[in-house]
Amino acid sequence: MSTPPLSGGGMLTGGFTRLCKGLAVVLVGGHIVVQIIPPAASYLALIPAKTIPFAWNLITAGYIEQTIYGVVISIIGLLFLGKLLEPIWGPREFLKFIFVVNFLTSVCVFITAISLYYVTMEEKYLYMPVSGFQGVLSGFLVGIKQILPDQELPLVKLKTKLLPSLLLLVSIAASFFTADSASYLPTLVFGTYIGWIYLRYWQSKSETKLRGDPSDEFAFSTFFPEFLRPVIDPVATIFERMLCGRRSGASNEASGYTMGDDPLLGSDPIEASRRRERGARALEERLAAERLVAVGRSEEAPRDASDNV
Repeated sequence: MSTPPLSGGGMLTGGFTRLCKGLAVVLVGGHIVVQIIPPAASYLALIPAKTIPFAWNLITAGYIEQTIYGVVISIIGLLFLGKLLEPIWGPREFLKFIFVVNFLTSVCVFITAISLYYVTMEEKYLYMPVSGFQGVLSGFLVGIKQILPDQELPLVKLKTKLLPSLLLLVSIAASFFTADSASYLPTLVFGTYIGWIYLRYWQSKSETKLRGDPSDEFAFSTFFPEFLRPVIDPVATIFERMLCGRRSGASNEASGYTMGDDPLLGSDPIEASRRRERGARALEERLAAERLVAVGRSEEAPRDASDNV
């Protein structure tokens, strides 16, 4: 199914969801709090040495932006990516995705920091404050890759399915030239991976009893260049069978996809394809509605001018 390009004034202005606007207010509020009361960052940001007993920072850290640049980037990403994803997933699933990705990303960052401390014995890994919404934003890009993989960005001939990999590549390259890369790079990496894990295996679908997206187009190896995929696929398959084999079998038995006594791996690839079509259709309908609003406003303007005369 062909899909419309991500362009047009309607996609750049207005149409942001109420939930995304509310979360944007939370991000602004968190930034204001740590600016007015600097010691609050010690309790709200993720500082591995203080996570026990202050375990709530595994949740709050994702909503605390310590710089104005972080606030602006996070809000812009939240509003525009949420504008595409929330209508397709639904508000409840959208909020669930944010909570799960944010929390598990913080857990992974905490474990990594503790591990690095024991390997290097450098205390900076224990006391470096880590916070920000970038983990969830990188998870959003994975969602865009899943739902609208063949869409092209308006200004550059770049398909959206490449965005998560491109973000990680640029971030890793930048880490060689920045001193504070440890404060953002693990969050981006784990946010991308947890976002993929959630959408690949855990996301439930109200219209079916299946979970996740088992399609080959959303396999873990698709985050890597073509020449690396033959090496990555066998390793990824081993971990998939170890971690998700039982769940996959149960899902397929429910949907009737079996082969003798052995269930097929994964759930229903046809359903994954249908979900992409629904995503593209939802985007197309949204663009059409915004065009109608824009046309209506343009027609009202001359009418109002003539009435004033």
